[in-house]
Amino acid sequence: MDTQARKHFVKPLHVLHVLGAMNPGGVETWLMHVLRDLDRERIQTDFLVHTDQPAVYDKEVLALGSRIFRCPHTETPALYARRFLQIVRSNGPYDVLHSHVHHFSGFVLALGRIAGIPTRISHSHNDTIAAESKARLVRRLYLRVMERLIRAHCTDGFAVSEPAAAALFGRDWRQDRRLRVLYCGIDLAPFRAPCDPVAVRAELGFSRDDVIFGHVGRFFPAKNHFFLLEVAACIMNREPRAKFLFVGDGPLRREVEHQAGMLGLNDKIVFAGLRPDIPRLMVGGMDVFLLPSVHEGIPLVLMEAQAAGLPCVVSDAVTEEAVVNPSLVVRWPLSAGTAQWARVATEAAERSRFDQHKAVEMLDASRFDIKRGMQLMCNTYYESAAAVRSGSPVYATQRGRNLG
Repeated sequence: MDTQARKHFVKPLHVLHVLGAMNPGGVETWLMHVLRDLDRERIQTDFLVHTDQPAVYDKEVLALGSRIFRCPHTETPALYARRFLQIVRSNGPYDVLHSHVHHFSGFVLALGRIAGIPTRISHSHNDTIAAESKARLVRRLYLRVMERLIRAHCTDGFAVSEPAAAALFGRDWRQDRRLRVLYCGIDLAPFRAPCDPVAVRAELGFSRDDVIFGHVGRFFPAKNHFFLLEVAACIMNREPRAKFLFVGDGPLRREVEHQAGMLGLNDKIVFAGLRPDIPRLMVGGMDVFLLPSVHEGIPLVLMEAQAAGLPCVVSDAVTEEAVVNPSLVVRWPLSAGTAQWARVATEAAERSRFDQHKAVEMLDASRFDIKRGMQLMCNTYYESAAAVRSGSPVYATQRGRNLG
């Protein structure tokens, strides 16, 4: 961390992250990696979540000394605002508000400014341009209002990729020196751990001869599970040994499971639910990774699949920035149809497995090294908060560099 910026602080910085829930997902898993490695004597981290329900990571978050505050999302803005301000004023003061809730960050940051939080960060984790272009009038008005609030109230903005930056901050985002790309990265240590594929497959109900096509993602429209089921049915026509592993949970899971039954795939798919051991499942339990997303930012799950040495077939909605190992990743248009996706996926399964040790080293040498991203984020916290404390009126322009 920058010593010059850090010297302004005798006490730890207090940071409040705002997100949906601490269940395994791209941003949540990244935040857990950060929390585990963070110098908690210098930065103390709390989480405000938009749910009353317990989440997978909650116990570990609390064990690491952080607090979780529950502020369920409501359709009544005044109720949300009252609860948010009560939480911040009762448990603060906070030096940094770091919001991960995409366009809703506009409202969150405005409330953070009212609460007196000096550093307010909006973080874009998704490229939603194509999806939002089809929005109805009321939705478009909401998006424009939130984008204005973000511009008015953020002191800094992060995005996981250039398309994700354009989706939240506008296509001219490069002209605003407060905004920059920050590649989140993954923890590579689990991919270096010993793994027994026979044991992993037996645990999941697969045999060593099965060809496993895997997917990890929230059961949500953007992940395109119904398209994936159609691809799976086509794969079965090409590869009779094929089995499928779907990891994750979400609001569409029951519908996806029902559709799997309608397609006659019940005995071919394992729905593993939320799992804390994604690296182990990828290294030991998958042969090919599939990601037919409608939109993404930088999918950290694709970083994990590449670290596992898996051939990956992903939609062309996934930015090329996410491709670390071109020999592993095929970006394929959804418009090509399910039969073509099945062909590409089965051809990927026939290729020789990439050396997993080399795969990990390629990720380690890339811009997706988690320690580098974490250091850049913490430096921004300190530099921004230090500039506020020093009274600099234009501190954002002094740090106008791309952190990517």
